[in-house]
Amino acid sequence: MFNLGSIFEIYNQFLNNFPENVRWLVSLALAVLIVYGIYKVLRRQFIFLVLLVILLPASVPILKNIWEQVLQVLQFLVGRR
Repeated sequence: MFNLGSIFEIYNQFLNNFPENVRWLVSLALAVLIVYGIYKVLRRQFIFLVLLVILLPASVPILKNIWEQVLQVLQFLVGRR
């Protein structure tokens, strides 16, 4: 199963490679890149996502779970200062 704790641990190890005063900038840049990547995917695949929700109602809880995990990662990245 996907574990956000291990992702956060790997991120903290990655962040320790940078000086203390630029870590917030690295976190902000990663958050912006994630949001931009999600935007590009949704823009290109939006019709397929709509069809998935319409044709397969069981996908709604899965998509909600994915969205919640993405929000947790973004909150973790932006909350790092």
